[in-house]
Amino acid sequence: MPSARLTITPIECYLFYVEDIYSKPKHHCGVTGIYSENPTNIPEKLFYTLFALQHRGQEGAGISYVKDGSIKTYKDLGMVPAVLSRYLQIETHSNIGIGHVRYSTTGLNKLENVQPIYAVSNKGNIAIAHNGTLSNAAAVKKLVFDKGAIIQSTTDTEIILHLLSMSEEKEFKKALFDTLNMLEGAFSFTMIKDDSLIAARDPHGFRPLYVGKKDDLTVFASETCALDILRIFDAREVEPGEVVIVDKNGMRSEFFTQSKSRSHCIFELIYFGRPDSSIFGKSVHTIRKKTGAALAEDENIKADIVMSVPDSGNCAALGYAEKSGLPLEYGLSRNHYAGRSFIMPTKEQRELMVRMKLNPVKDVIRGKRLILVDDSLVRGTTSKLIVKLLREAGAKEIHLRLASPEIKHPCYFGIDIPTREELISNRMTPEVIAQHIGADSVRFLSTEKLKEVAENTKDFCYGCFTGSYSVEI
Repeated sequence: MPSARLTITPIECYLFYVEDIYSKPKHHCGVTGIYSENPTNIPEKLFYTLFALQHRGQEGAGISYVKDGSIKTYKDLGMVPAVLSRYLQIETHSNIGIGHVRYSTTGLNKLENVQPIYAVSNKGNIAIAHNGTLSNAAAVKKLVFDKGAIIQSTTDTEIILHLLSMSEEKEFKKALFDTLNMLEGAFSFTMIKDDSLIAARDPHGFRPLYVGKKDDLTVFASETCALDILRIFDAREVEPGEVVIVDKNGMRSEFFTQSKSRSHCIFELIYFGRPDSSIFGKSVHTIRKKTGAALAEDENIKADIVMSVPDSGNCAALGYAEKSGLPLEYGLSRNHYAGRSFIMPTKEQRELMVRMKLNPVKDVIRGKRLILVDDSLVRGTTSKLIVKLLREAGAKEIHLRLASPEIKHPCYFGIDIPTREELISNRMTPEVIAQHIGADSVRFLSTEKLKEVAENTKDFCYGCFTGSYSVEI
């Protein structure tokens, strides 16, 4: 009897992908919020800011805005141009809007989990867009469920709305502060409440959130690159523990709790942020260059060229090349139109997906001893395939250098880092990893060197490297 042929339609492929073949920590989410003193085309401006934040989430996109006294929400699975380009064709005047791009750190990739989430409640009409992960989500979810909440999604963002509506405080601000003080973990969010725009950030400042103002526009965004696109260049961070409210009376700020020890996510600087952004008051590009330079300081391998795994390794490779004095070459060409990668059923198909994204420049690689710089190593799946590609292209030696320490622990604050069992550095030493992926050597940036690069060391969370978290899990 002939064997059945396995066929996968594009929609089936889309629905069942779980991870990116690049085997990286996954992006979490990006949020934005806009208040205009005079009615303007808010959805169009949300489109541009979300497009600038597309790197933070490619699974779903959505916006909410106030129109004719009510909150309108439009969202869908997919990337910003596919979901929201309709708003480039029409004028939709409004004063307030929020937006979200999603990667599912919690909750499945289903339409009901796409944000913003909108609800009519006893505290008013509310829409919320959230970046982060609540470390006490399970306990809080049980609390609201036992009180009779009907939960329609599997994202922890919905829990915030349930807590808000169940608060015994009648006045909205008191109810909001009451709710925020029940949350643990990472949250940076924007919210529409009737005719007000609200932004808040957790007391540890795990996730970034910026606010800038120009003319009659006040704009919140996860990264400054989203403000740049609206030509807003003067921005500040929303402080940890701060709530900012913007309405017809202007912008005002209060703290719902005292800011605790800061725990900025170091991976925002290592991998997640766009190089042209400032995050936690630091240039992403500059920090990444410094990690590459720090990697080169203790190098004892003789090599011919430095090259990066594009695009996330580019800045670190530049820093490495400048410090080492070796020439920087672009030996891997990336196809930016390959889109997201899917979990394919066979080894051959998985390898083909990597080849669709990356292709060696043979004239650069042939006969050379390579320093290959990447930002991090999680499972090692893709690194193994990349090393194979470089060997096929004629590389004489391949020395993989990672611009971050060994990832040995999961993250509970908004990064989709796998379980400890899946983390290659939790199972293998660098020497064994090199043998496993076929490289001549593998070396990581030390935690001590990374802390030197970050400078204000105590302000950052290194939990995925050390297993020591600032918040009890």
